[in-house]
Amino acid sequence: MSIVSLQFILFVLAVVLVYYLVPKKIRWIVLLTGSYVFYWLNSKWLVFVLLATSLVTYLFGLLLQWTNDRNREYLSSHPELTRDEKKTLKEKQKKKSRRILSAGILLILGALLFLKYYNFFGDNLNSLFFSLGTNWSVPYLNLLLPLGISFYTLQAISYLVDIYRGKVQADRNPAKFLLFMSFFPQIIQGPIPRYKQLANQLYEGHSFDYQRLCFGAQLMLWGFIKKLVIAERLAIPVNYLFENYTSYTGPILFFAVALYGLQVYTDFSGGMDIARGVAQMLGIELELNFKQPYYASSIEDFWRRWHITMGSWMKDYIFYPLSLSKAFTNLSRKSRKILGQFVGKRLPAFLAMFIVYFCVGFWHGANWKYVAYGVWNGTFIMISILLEDVYVKARKLCRIDEKTVTWRAFRILRTFTIVSVGRFFSRANDLPTALAMFGRTFTNWRNISFLTNGTLLKLGLNDANWIILALFLILLMYVDSKHEKGISFREVFARQHLIFRWAIYIAAILLVLIFGIYGPEYNAASFIYEQF
Repeated sequence: MSIVSLQFILFVLAVVLVYYLVPKKIRWIVLLTGSYVFYWLNSKWLVFVLLATSLVTYLFGLLLQWTNDRNREYLSSHPELTRDEKKTLKEKQKKKSRRILSAGILLILGALLFLKYYNFFGDNLNSLFFSLGTNWSVPYLNLLLPLGISFYTLQAISYLVDIYRGKVQADRNPAKFLLFMSFFPQIIQGPIPRYKQLANQLYEGHSFDYQRLCFGAQLMLWGFIKKLVIAERLAIPVNYLFENYTSYTGPILFFAVALYGLQVYTDFSGGMDIARGVAQMLGIELELNFKQPYYASSIEDFWRRWHITMGSWMKDYIFYPLSLSKAFTNLSRKSRKILGQFVGKRLPAFLAMFIVYFCVGFWHGANWKYVAYGVWNGTFIMISILLEDVYVKARKLCRIDEKTVTWRAFRILRTFTIVSVGRFFSRANDLPTALAMFGRTFTNWRNISFLTNGTLLKLGLNDANWIILALFLILLMYVDSKHEKGISFREVFARQHLIFRWAIYIAAILLVLIFGIYGPEYNAASFIYEQF
């Protein structure tokens, strides 16, 4: 059941209706039931993988909490202990908790690694065995990937780590915890929630709020427009060009990858808008996952605006633990002596950042092209940090006024170009194809025309659809520009007359129905990030 299908809309309306009809204290049960029904309709028996992961996470959370509580109780009941004795006891307890945490993460992450990456590792090992001339081989397994496993795995790991760090208390209610792990609007492609931010919202019964209901419906409609009117229309020329890339020159291939960047944005952020809209209708606020990423002025700024919850997850659970670890502190001390203060001071952070973006790329899929995608972005961020002082001196030397519109426009265009070129790695069929397209884009400029036999390239779309696409992209850019300035369309819209608001609702619904592209036989196409 796709979240852009009529069945999903009817399902949401049924859940919302039942949610507000039952007593507040059992409304969380409606959400739990609805979430597991949704997952069953989408994945059938794979729901038991989600259930198993949730129960393992729940039990290890209780074990971590019990260990922490037991240590605190012992310390409070033995005030006669010296400071050194307390320190020794805390270190001993921390090692025990770390072993429990490691075992829990290993089990949770193991399911993801096996189901998503087993055949990838097997193929690479078989290639190695073949090159060595051995008869060994890893058998191929026809594995099915559970819906949202990449997202709820990170969600589970963050929960255990936060208990270990003492940021949250373990959930004592197994049924409520199952709801936290399975909440249906965000289970497909995020956002990746933290327990502290989402759990209480799910468990408490929210009162009916007409304005929040309207805000949620508005956000859903905007998500449908992004996905069905813009993203699905962009997919046609993108697929056409990537499938026939050897027939086109550099400028057209860059045009293809730029269109793909817009397709991913409207597809992914459209899905987020729908998920957040459904949650708002139920009185629940999911975290913002996009903040006008194509207005970013640097690659680092782009990743602060794009898939925000994943970026913050990587920062909190990989980057900081690595860069502040004892091993990296020792590395920093030694590298300063060998490489000097400037490089030695930054080397541990660069290494931690490289690991983060390697993980970001690998998280996207079991293919070396995704690793290259992560490394591409991480490399540019590291270069920008390393050469920051050089950039400052160059700007002063060239007397560049950083407050001018032209300078900001240049930085936005530069960032868009770097990000777009990197998308060759995430969109091409494999790494060799991505490298071939990459090379062709920068070397094959013999013919920079978008004309063939005197007419513009159609690339699978007729003139009317190109016009529709252009108009809706302009609308998207206009809305994002207003959001960038802090203007909330929904708040402005809420102050308008009721008749005007309903006229806009009806117009938006008609736009989706008339201009939406629903895939073969009018089946709504799946979201790009569902595969991740």
